[in-house]
Amino acid sequence: MADIKPPAAGRGRPKGSPNKTTLIAKEAIALAAESLGGTKRLVAWAKEDEKNEAAFWTTIYPKLLPLQVNGPGEEGEHIHKVVREIVRPSHTNG
Repeated sequence: MADIKPPAAGRGRPKGSPNKTTLIAKEAIALAAESLGGTKRLVAWAKEDEKNEAAFWTTIYPKLLPLQVNGPGEEGEHIHKVVREIVRPSHTNG
């Protein structure tokens, strides 16, 4: 006897569509961030200490960068490694 599966079995959510729980969590975090001062407060925090600014550039900002870039090669996709280096200008007079 063959197993009978419902017509939508195994489909799951469409590729690229966000998980509802993840979406709700992101919205809650965005609302909390806005209540804590939003962009102005984030900038102020980053400027308070060099460690905060380093955390911004190395942990927070990279989350906005794409993980995959489409290119003209085989199958149109290539994985690129993006390396960011923080360079602090010297404040010496001379």
